[in-house]
Amino acid sequence: MERYTINIQHTTQPEIVKFEANKFLTKHENFEFKNIDEASKSPIAQQLFYLPFVKTVYISQNFIAVEKYDIVEWADIENEVAEQVESYLNKGGVVIKEEVKENQKVPVTVYAESTPNPSVMKFVANRKLVLNPAEFKNIDEAKDSPLAQQLFHFPFVKEVFFTENYVSINKYDIAEWQEIVLELREFIRTYLEDGKTVLTDDAITTSVDSNSKNATLKESTNPASKVKIEDLDDTSQQVVAILEEYIKPAVASDGGNILFDSYNEENKTVKVILQGACSGCPSSTMTLKNGIETMLRDMLRDKVQYVEAING
Repeated sequence: MERYTINIQHTTQPEIVKFEANKFLTKHENFEFKNIDEASKSPIAQQLFYLPFVKTVYISQNFIAVEKYDIVEWADIENEVAEQVESYLNKGGVVIKEEVKENQKVPVTVYAESTPNPSVMKFVANRKLVLNPAEFKNIDEAKDSPLAQQLFHFPFVKEVFFTENYVSINKYDIAEWQEIVLELREFIRTYLEDGKTVLTDDAITTSVDSNSKNATLKESTNPASKVKIEDLDDTSQQVVAILEEYIKPAVASDGGNILFDSYNEENKTVKVILQGACSGCPSSTMTLKNGIETMLRDMLRDKVQYVEAING
């Protein structure tokens, strides 16, 4: 089972730092504790309150945020706090003590949203589904995603893509969206409301940490390893940063994702992988040439001339 790792994230409030985990800490709830008594249901929050500078502890789905008193600076203590949280989690420490009730359901809303790809529909939930993007082309690939496996039982489901709070579904032409969208939306809503698993802990993720930000790289062929951004050349690192900051948010809003694959210095070509609604989209070529390629040319000058999608 994958171990917990903690990534330090500074916030717009200098007193508060977020300690982000690579796995979910709670299923759906958020908590705020202002002292050790209030934190009676959270052993990890109680442990943090033993640190004299801790003023408030916030716990969300995938992070613990700590607000400090002014007696210390975060630069002096944040690594120590991160190590303490990481060690606690990897020893099996409890985050929130909850009473498990039979047939307990968590209210979930799901709405459908069209994408530029007529074959793909986004189903957006009011809660976080995954921490990292995951794409499945068939039911065999979906062995680590119980939800994707269930979706593939619908004969018209071709591909499934998850990211943060939505699932993009690529359909076969045997059905029209107006015929199936309500059925899929209700199935996904009920599945999530029942608290069932979207991705198992063994699911392969496609993100790496870099300078306290998630940089998107292609998935390693070895499930036990991850491509590290520091192992890339300088230009490749710049390309990854541009994809992450400027391009990925726009692509995500259309139900897709973009991953860096490679950079060839000789022919000045960047290769990317398109996922979700972007994969096979009729307008993806125009997006690559008029959008991504132009931006990389402008921002990196003579280092990049061409962008190619190896699957689009």
